[in-house]
Amino acid sequence: MLKKTFAVSLLLSAFAALAGAPAQAQEVVRLGNLKFAHYGAVSYIKEIAPKCGIKIEEHMFAKGPDIMQAILAGELDVGAASSEGAISARANGAPIYVVGGFAKGGVRLVARADAGIKSVKDLKGKKVGVTRGVIQDVLLTSELAQNGLTASDKPGKDVLIVYLAFADLNQALLGKDLDAIMQSEPQSSQAINKGFGVEVIKPYDTPIGEPIRTLVMTEKFYAERRPLAEKFMRCFVESTKMFIDNKGLAEKYVRETVFKGQITKDDFNDAIANSPYSYDITPEHIQITTDVMSKYGIGKMAKPPVAKDWVKTDLLDAAKKSVGVK
Repeated sequence: MLKKTFAVSLLLSAFAALAGAPAQAQEVVRLGNLKFAHYGAVSYIKEIAPKCGIKIEEHMFAKGPDIMQAILAGELDVGAASSEGAISARANGAPIYVVGGFAKGGVRLVARADAGIKSVKDLKGKKVGVTRGVIQDVLLTSELAQNGLTASDKPGKDVLIVYLAFADLNQALLGKDLDAIMQSEPQSSQAINKGFGVEVIKPYDTPIGEPIRTLVMTEKFYAERRPLAEKFMRCFVESTKMFIDNKGLAEKYVRETVFKGQITKDDFNDAIANSPYSYDITPEHIQITTDVMSKYGIGKMAKPPVAKDWVKTDLLDAAKKSVGVK
């Protein structure tokens, strides 16, 4: 009887241990992201991550360079940012690879509706707002230069540059503190749809063309956690495919979850028309962007990186093949 009681006790203890034990933890990927319409498919990865066999810890930042700082601090495995942030970070020693491109375009030069600005040349003598060190800054600098205009954040040049955060640019344009802004999406679409801004140009006639937003991965994550990196990239491709194939899903998620109802249907549609979701990136695009940044001294690069050394698309190619994306 004693033996039976002891056996039952052991069995109960075993069940209790099993009940108290946590389920096998999913592998975690720490993702840095930004709050823009065209970054929505990257955000959506966390929603489908469990079926990919992973868990996403998404951390939101104000601008791309902040993501690169977090990567340098060892706080992230993957980051979504515009190309110039990745290039500057790599030039200054960040151990990262570009592994994909998740959106194209996403920039507009928007003028005050009453400013009479019809072209880049009309910016002479005007105040133009932009966020410092981001792709909008690179494209503004390129556009002004190829239109023969000088610029500085100090008086004395053709154009006076005012550096503000993305979130503050629209308000400054609305308050008539600025004549024009080089803005991202959906903020540029919002300025136009609310009537206080008009589009001057989409600045895609520079050597960069349509800028491609980059998905970057730490070298350590890429090399030492390869199976997890492969799962993440498959999840990225699946999420992006869902947003491309199902516009209703993309709109609902971005408007309701990312922006909490702060943007309208028209804002979303206009923003994505100017910044479509995508997968791909090439060393050539990153090299051209690097060359333009170097030419105009943007990014404070001690030594501009050579794109073919750090643009790695093998994980993306394999993921696209596994998901059936061409």
